[in-house]
Amino acid sequence: MPKLDDNATQSITKVIAASSLGTLIEWYDFYIFGSLAVIIGHQLFPSDAGASALINTLAIFAAGFIVRPFGALVFGRLGDLIGRKYTFLLTLVLMGGSTFLIGLIPSYSSIGYAAPILVLILRLVQGLALGGEYGGAATYVAEHAPPGKRGFFTSWIQTTATLGLFLSLGVIVGTKNILGAEAFADWGWRIPFLLSILLVGVSIYIRMKMHESPVFSKLKSEGKISANPLKESFQKKANFKMVLLALFGATMGQGVIWYTGQFYAQSFLENTCKLDFNESRYILLWAILFATPFFVVFGSWSDKVGRKWIMLSGMLLGIIFYRPIYQYFIDATNVGEFQKTELVSVSEPVISSEYIEDKADSVITSTVVKTLKSGGTFKEISVQTIHADKTLAAEERKISFADVTLSSVTYWIIIGLVFFQVLLVTMVYGPIAAFLVELFPTQIRYTSMSLPYHIGNGVFGGLVPFIATLVASFQGSTPLSGLWYPIGIAALSFVIGAVYINNKGDSEVMD
Repeated sequence: MPKLDDNATQSITKVIAASSLGTLIEWYDFYIFGSLAVIIGHQLFPSDAGASALINTLAIFAAGFIVRPFGALVFGRLGDLIGRKYTFLLTLVLMGGSTFLIGLIPSYSSIGYAAPILVLILRLVQGLALGGEYGGAATYVAEHAPPGKRGFFTSWIQTTATLGLFLSLGVIVGTKNILGAEAFADWGWRIPFLLSILLVGVSIYIRMKMHESPVFSKLKSEGKISANPLKESFQKKANFKMVLLALFGATMGQGVIWYTGQFYAQSFLENTCKLDFNESRYILLWAILFATPFFVVFGSWSDKVGRKWIMLSGMLLGIIFYRPIYQYFIDATNVGEFQKTELVSVSEPVISSEYIEDKADSVITSTVVKTLKSGGTFKEISVQTIHADKTLAAEERKISFADVTLSSVTYWIIIGLVFFQVLLVTMVYGPIAAFLVELFPTQIRYTSMSLPYHIGNGVFGGLVPFIATLVASFQGSTPLSGLWYPIGIAALSFVIGAVYINNKGDSEVMD
């Protein structure tokens, strides 16, 4: 195994630090939106939109993933023609600018449906930028690393996606706690978007001082760069075969494991289990904190034992354990079950009323907080609608629950189960950058690896929250019905990867 001298180690440490910081900030920018989907939905759509506001907001969130492959094609081609450094400098500027502008867009109450349309446009710009960022950063680091250390060094880039999510959650929770829930829901949600411009400025300054990849520089000096990276990547049969294998045998399954374990877990706990806003995010923050070091563990291990079975094992464990895990989430947070335990106290009701003039209805809302012997609490919300006309008055009453908090034991069990899901993320994601880089030749590497990564991770994976939430809303479905999408995709990818990928450190493929 090649050994790095002190100067080389110092050099690659700077390369990893500079690449990782920029990529972390891009992921932060990209994921703020998903972390605030419920609040943003109330801002972008009419107040009476109900559940459709969340589904429409998740659809806008998903749109950013759908265009990531197009970003991979555009910026991958630029990266293979003009170099890695300046291409992902450009993607950083686009991402930071569009994220900042999302924080400035007026709400639906001010400009109507222009609000979600403008956010959708900026979300598409974000997706295009991210489509060009990851491939450049992973390629840049891999081309500085010696062959026997690629899994280890590129795994640091792999941590940035989860750390970007961690940073976005931390900024969101901190801002909400400082401003208070009401101010945060009204205007404070914009602050995490606006802060991104400062982070991007720092990263641009650092990246401007970076040098081009030595492998690409050598190729360019020898006049061997590709004249048409797109044509060489997708019209040459041997290379296109590698693109398809990377997509269907690895990145597709990796993508659904990634977004189920981190985004859908949070969405499910908040929207299905009705956990308190902060509680659901603290759970994910703890899980990410404990699991993140394993990106480097599994990336380094893949240098020794190969990439294949580490990635496929993560997929298989998700296939087996997702339904039992999410069933526990439901059982542990079911308010009906809570009510079987002894109540310690019930707060005085907080009553509000609203008159709906066009329907001549009066809506009376009563909210009480119930504290249980187990240590958990929840809000019981009773809504009475009084219909009035000249001759008839009728009364309707609906009861719902919200802002569930958990007993200490249940809280840590759920953290453990989310940690397990993020651990699976580290298994599938830690080795995959080295796997993809080593599949393709240098002159078309940026283009060839970016496309399957962003289709698998961005489209198949990024659609998990939207598709799973949509499927679970169908008549006759159960809260677990949405899990069949990630389980099915992971199962298909597992079978293809098990049959066609060789378990070698250099990711060679069977003929």
